[in-house]
Amino acid sequence: MSTVIVYTLGNCPTCDSARAALAERGVEFEERRVDENEEWWEEALKYAFTVPIIISDEGDVEIGWEGEHG
Repeated sequence: MSTVIVYTLGNCPTCDSARAALAERGVEFEERRVDENEEWWEEALKYAFTVPIIISDEGDVEIGWEGEHG
């Protein structure tokens, strides 16, 4: 089963909100901290220059969370 992918930064309140909301909704997700892994940083840059970036199981991309960016 595939899961949602969430690109985040460690010091990002908006990322914290997105993580908490997804967990509260029972959404399984793989967090990819771009500040800890250069490969994930390069992947994230294909979508946007801000976080969080949320990629759904279906491949839909959401940039930011509830109108906010980190």
